[in-house]
Amino acid sequence: MTESAIQTQADPATLDGLEQLQAMLRGELPVAPIAETLGFVGFEVPERGRAIFELDPELRHYNPIGSVHGGVFATLLDSACGCAVHSTLGVGEAYTSLDLTVKFLKPVTVDSGRLRAVGTVLQRGRRTALAEAKLYDGRDRLVAYASSSCMILG
Repeated sequence: MTESAIQTQADPATLDGLEQLQAMLRGELPVAPIAETLGFVGFEVPERGRAIFELDPELRHYNPIGSVHGGVFATLLDSACGCAVHSTLGVGEAYTSLDLTVKFLKPVTVDSGRLRAVGTVLQRGRRTALAEAKLYDGRDRLVAYASSSCMILG
């Protein structure tokens, strides 16, 4: 690694959760490999307690019945909930998901347009956090909803 590359790398141990996510957006920290695996096309953390992920549905996301697989929905919603919680962490804190409950409201196909998962922290305590995420299609219709409880570590 070159000296200039070392200088541009962030040290996650010195950053709070929002700063870590912002460093990922700037390319100073690696993003989660699942983003590349599924083909996330957008990631945004507009403020503490809120995270947004986007994905363009493709045929590779389909299940055998001809629509986007529920696991893709769940991954987008879990990412939005988790990163919303992550954005509230202090330096030295971490989190892990305790549960994820997903409600599928409408089918999604490649014709549905870009999917947008918006995660929001509803309550952040010392040891747990509760978050929700809503998944919208390209016409801004709600297609799925999730809630997640997370344990705060550290």
